Amino acid sequence: MQDWGTGPDDLEKKIVEIKDHLKKKFSPQKGVLPLLVVIVVLVIGGYSSMYEVDTEETGVVLRFGKFAGYSDPGLHFKLPFGIDQVYLVQTGRVLKEEFGFRTVAPGVRSTYTKKGLEEESLTLTGDLNVSDVEWIVQFQVADPFKFIFRIKNPVETIRDICEAMVRKAIGNANVTEVLTTERAQLAGDIEADLQQTLNDYDIGVRIVTVKFQDVTPPDPVKAAFNEVNESEQQKESLIFQAREQFNREVPRARGEAKKALQEAEGYAIERINKARGETDRFLALLAEYRKAPNVTRRRIHLETLEEILPRFDETYILDETSDGLLPLLPLRKQMEGGAK
Repeated sequence: MQDWGTGPDDLEKKIVEIKDHLKKKFSPQKGVLPLLVVIVVLVIGGYSSMYEVDTEETGVVLRFGKFAGYSDPGLHFKLPFGIDQVYLVQTGRVLKEEFGFRTVAPGVRSTYTKKGLEEESLTLTGDLNVSDVEWIVQFQVADPFKFIFRIKNPVETIRDICEAMVRKAIGNANVTEVLTTERAQLAGDIEADLQQTLNDYDIGVRIVTVKFQDVTPPDPVKAAFNEVNESEQQKESLIFQAREQFNREVPRARGEAKKALQEAEGYAIERINKARGETDRFLALLAEYRKAPNVTRRRIHLETLEEILPRFDETYILDETSDGLLPLLPLRKQMEGGAK
């Protein structure tokens, strides 16, 4: 049995000797610790030198804080230990921002909510009416470096500028235009103004579309506005029907009028030609009459009788020397009766 001594001082000395013995026995060999450090550094360096870019992303590489280039989708290597820094930006996807509503569950039948977004959707029109407007902005990142570093919060900037543009455009229009006919035109104007403003900011964003999802009057006056909207639609429908009837009846009336004019012109030409023919015939008879008046007079007299006498049922011939009438037998009737 080991002798531990008899006093407290001896016991403390023994404990110190045991600790020293254990330290000497289990101390690391010379050169092992630096090797472990080197291995750890290599592992960390190898892990930090690899990065992956997704199919819809573009990598922005900074070297010592300065722009060094872009990375396409795939597996890449970079300088480790923070020398190269990579920022991933979604450039292959069309991003969307919603105003006046939020999508709760996207899908075939997406669900939306307007809770807490009433102030965002209410806008004032130029004729001092309030309208409830829901719209979306779709955009795509054209320059990832500018999108990240040109401005602090690009998405919020886009939202603020778009909201200002929408309120400006609606504020310059009346409520009827906003609710009915000019909605698409307003969206196109807003899209152009928004793109121009973002180009001035130079944040590398391309606007794809600005689209009004729903434009309605506020709930307290929605019923009255719906009636007005229905009346406008009915008016437009009646106008289209009237235009259709106009396009159908007017060409037909023009055709009939043209036909009547052509018939009148044809009749006038016919009458003129006939009159000219009669005139030429009269002039020819006049020339013949002047050459032989008695013969021509007799011939005209006989031709006239040949044309007139067949129209009468009975014919009576008066002789200047006789006192009575000379009746002629109605031979024509008898001949007609015999023919029958």
